[in-house]
Amino acid sequence: MAEILVLVDHVDGEVKKVTLELLTLARRLGEPAAVWVGPGYEGAKDKLAEYGAAKVYVAADEELTSYVVAPKAALLAQLVQSASPGAVLVSATGEGKEVAGRLAVKTGSGVLTDVVDVAEGFVGEHSIFGGAIIAHAKVTKGTPIIAVRPNAIAPEAAPAAPAEEQVSVTLSDADKAAKIVERVVQEKGERPDLTEAAIVVSGGRGVGSAENFKIIEDLADALGGAVGASRAATDAGWYPHQFQVGQTGKTVSPQLYIAVGISGAIQHRAGMQTSKTIVAINKDPEAPIFELVDYGVVGDLFQVAPQLTEEIKKRK
Repeated sequence: MAEILVLVDHVDGEVKKVTLELLTLARRLGEPAAVWVGPGYEGAKDKLAEYGAAKVYVAADEELTSYVVAPKAALLAQLVQSASPGAVLVSATGEGKEVAGRLAVKTGSGVLTDVVDVAEGFVGEHSIFGGAIIAHAKVTKGTPIIAVRPNAIAPEAAPAAPAEEQVSVTLSDADKAAKIVERVVQEKGERPDLTEAAIVVSGGRGVGSAENFKIIEDLADALGGAVGASRAATDAGWYPHQFQVGQTGKTVSPQLYIAVGISGAIQHRAGMQTSKTIVAINKDPEAPIFELVDYGVVGDLFQVAPQLTEEIKKRK
């Protein structure tokens, strides 16, 4: 069974959820082999083992994280040559897709991006036009390099005892062309990260103003969830763009998604339609969002959402 290389996405040694999704997918396609770049592996090895990594290539040299993207592509290219994997999986984030592109050029391989699933034979599934059309594609040259959209695969634990192999790569001058000169740690709030939260409460055009988004925040805080917003709300300046959920924003797949004052345009649905349970609050009974939900509340969000928040607090 061929190895499936999985580039580990981590921040200061904390493995991100998308990596667990990639390991889950890799187990269906072959033997998962995680590729760790930079320091912090000791604190993350148990998590990789828990989700089925059969092998871990560890490149702990801190220099590899001192430059932008290129060292990761160089390391993966070296592993593609030495290990002859069946495929390489990366997250379809901004950085992940750049790594995939660079790796494709280095190895003379085909690349698939924004994939939502991979079938036997490394056939990638794409959800396009806001989820209205499903397309399938396959790499015909070299090693398939596949960038998988976060929250497309449900992570499943499968404890393993991975073998570890220390690896290194010699960086070329081109790999060192863009050096990271400063890192600024963004202050993290008490709410969970939007793309990794188990509960997401999103507000849309119906919220009406930036001040009214406190209704959304209060409900999210009562549930211990993250706050999201539709494109209409972020474009209006009511909430920061980094919290936009949708085709041109972030894709989420929580256990519970509550859409408040969101009509349900196809672009928004593309970013949340894989949520396990979907609840909508909207005063328009004909709103498209109601075609998608598990539970719908037809009513004024300014009455329903605060009442819901109060009832949740009472039951805590």
